[in-house]
Amino acid sequence: MDLFVDFRRKMTRGTAVEQAGAYVESGAFRADLARRVAFRTESQDPSSLPVLHRYLADEIAPAMDRLGGRSAIVQNPVPGAGPFLIGHRHEDDSLPTVLVYGHGDVVLGQPERWRAGLSPWEIVVDGDRWYGRGTADNKGQHTLNLAALEQVLASRGGRLGFNLKVLVETGEEAGSPGLREMCAERADELAADLLLASDGPRLAAERPTVFLGSRGQVGFTLDLDLREGSHHSGNWGGLLRNPATVLANAIASLVDGHGVIQVPGLRAPSIPDAVRSALADISPGGGPDDPDIDHGWGEPGLTPAERVLGSNTLEVLTLFAGTPRAPVNAIPPTAQAHCQLRFVVGTPWRELEQIVRKHLDAHGFAMVGVRVTSTMAATRLSPDDPWVRWALASIERTTGTAAAVLPNLGGSLPNDVFADVIGMPTVWVPHSYPACAQHGPDEHLLASLSREAARIMAGLFWDLGELGPGRPGM
Repeated sequence: MDLFVDFRRKMTRGTAVEQAGAYVESGAFRADLARRVAFRTESQDPSSLPVLHRYLADEIAPAMDRLGGRSAIVQNPVPGAGPFLIGHRHEDDSLPTVLVYGHGDVVLGQPERWRAGLSPWEIVVDGDRWYGRGTADNKGQHTLNLAALEQVLASRGGRLGFNLKVLVETGEEAGSPGLREMCAERADELAADLLLASDGPRLAAERPTVFLGSRGQVGFTLDLDLREGSHHSGNWGGLLRNPATVLANAIASLVDGHGVIQVPGLRAPSIPDAVRSALADISPGGGPDDPDIDHGWGEPGLTPAERVLGSNTLEVLTLFAGTPRAPVNAIPPTAQAHCQLRFVVGTPWRELEQIVRKHLDAHGFAMVGVRVTSTMAATRLSPDDPWVRWALASIERTTGTAAAVLPNLGGSLPNDVFADVIGMPTVWVPHSYPACAQHGPDEHLLASLSREAARIMAGLFWDLGELGPGRPGM
């Protein structure tokens, strides 16, 4: 009898997994995604606020209804910022609770930059690639997750076997304004045993990936304003300090010509053993559309994976003086650089302005101004956490392959809101790949990857329902 029950359970899990894959193959996924891509949810455009609201009301709320849950649209505490949808399906107090997150907004469509025959606001299929704004970031990803939940609910006869909370925001591409404040106010309502979410790219298209947090970022601007007006470089060269020259040297005192950070307070702490072990088999890049990695760039003594996932980088995003597209024979009066520190857990990022100010003063650049323009904290769940081992086992059971484990993503996400403000372990399972062109023209997802992703998520949600009152590691 026990063997029969175990066999039946495996078949039921298999049914959920196969039905999730069939959702992609049947055309249902394409239909859902095409409808959602057509919403021009450009959160960086203030006039998009009504569209952001309609996306939640017309697409996400009905999806919660199909899951037998309830939902509410919550206005943003930041005036003019996009709303949130919070959904609930509660089955039993003793069961684990998972919070599923996604974002319905996209970056600006920029239709004039897309290849001929493509549009940001409709799905165009070209072989394995499905083009459209939001296909990869993030409408395609949260559509797959919601559909996987439906398949598990159907396969288990109207039960998930766990409690579900859903949070969809509409401002992630604008820096998630109001997310932290809203989650702090509703921390009890959103509390869960686990955040299970999807965003960003896999390590490579063919390799399932799990990441457990993200590097943080601090954007800061260096300003140098020396005088009024430009002055002839022949008549005044050698007499007037050139702000572009000064600023270039100030930047060189922060990060050298090999990309190595020169400020001790901005360098990364030592890499923990568990993180170094997880990164041992990680090889960034190598895809057909990926750029070649520059060897000899960045922190010496580290592998490429450790440089981008386990260490800090200081990047110069723009450097401006004079009239770059129409230079004249004149010493410019001002210079400006927009810089960014990408950092891992343990970096004193909140003190960046004071650290940079002290460093510039000590190196003779007291005239260069420093101001922080944006921040996002770093987070990292230990690869040894029981929830991580549980997720990896589930993915391997579904795919037959071991997933790549990234202790944190190289980019930044508002993961600190879930890890620090609400307080829960965070596991991200991305459904895109590095060359998806998210944020640029010709954004797309891969149909083959989407089918595997739907199967993976159905397996994860099924296995979550198998825990019963227990938790991994208990």
